[in-house]
Amino acid sequence: MDEEEPVEIPIRDEINLHTFRPSEVSELLPEYFRVCRETGVFRVRVIHGKGTGTLREGVHQLLRKLPEVVDFQLAGEGSGGWGATWVTLRR
Repeated sequence: MDEEEPVEIPIRDEINLHTFRPSEVSELLPEYFRVCRETGVFRVRVIHGKGTGTLREGVHQLLRKLPEVVDFQLAGEGSGGWGATWVTLRR
């Protein structure tokens, strides 16, 4: 039986959550932020989409709990509006 190989995500200042199941976000974001900090990325745009706002609210609830998150706010109109959130990470 073939096991699925892990998918390697390129570390950038942006992550698009559309390709992940909502149940994966609570494990994905802390790990992504950890690697971002290790590679010197301290500001990340998290794209959660506009939709019903359920994913955005879940992401914001998680961000409030993470000690590595200094601040976060919805992206401006040029960066995705309420479909994305800018996250500032602790150095």
